[in-house]
Amino acid sequence: MENVILIVHLILALCLIGIVLLQRSEGGGLGMGGGGGGDVMSGRAAASALGKLTWIFAIGFICTSLTLTVLARRDAANSSVVDGITLEDATPVTPSLPDASSLLPPSAADAPLAPPRAE
Repeated sequence: MENVILIVHLILALCLIGIVLLQRSEGGGLGMGGGGGGDVMSGRAAASALGKLTWIFAIGFICTSLTLTVLARRDAANSSVVDGITLEDATPVTPSLPDASSLLPPSAADAPLAPPRAE
């Protein structure tokens, strides 16, 4: 259910971007051109239709945004981030004292053998 609403939300976002870019702005924008007398729709009718489509896509976008927010909140209310932490994975580390033999200085028997003298 949530995936379907998310896909509709993304499609509405792309449509909304496209419709806004097609509209004529005061500076010309991407909607420049057209306006010929033989067009099926006049400039004013096209602007009115694009304005209505913009409102429809915007309302749909806001509705899907609110729906996704409600669904995400409902899913978050059932669990917590702390619930995902398991204490079984963490092994406690207890410090241990060093062995007494490692504290003694090395003896002569532990010394490495010297190479024979070359004469």
